[in-house]
Amino acid sequence: VQLQASGGGLVQAGGSLRLSCAASGRTFRSIVMGWFRQAPGKEREFVGGINRSGSAAYADSVRGRFTISRDGGKNTMYLRMDSLKPEDTAVYYCAAGPVVSGTVTAYDYWGQGTLVTVSS
Repeated sequence: VQLQASGGGLVQAGGSLRLSCAASGRTFRSIVMGWFRQAPGKEREFVGGINRSGSAAYADSVRGRFTISRDGGKNTMYLRMDSLKPEDTAVYYCAAGPVVSGTVTAYDYWGQGTLVTVSS
């Protein structure tokens, strides 16, 4: 599976941004996918994930502000981020694996990351 993340950029606090993760190399319907992020000097952390049926789970820090969705016709997963905060600043990675999990090691495939910077 090849993953390509895009959509990062600079946004003011309170603003919105949508990230995309395009998947190829395997039937998209069979892929469970997740989003992680890594801020400078910190470990990579779980943001959320979406299973094959479209049910999503979120970290407490983003629940209610972020929304994950997937489009089978475009083989793409999205991360809609609203009410962004400076602490959301990080490199965001998409990943694919067998189950939705908050653990980095549960995912077999990773995209290259896209930088999101939220200014105060």
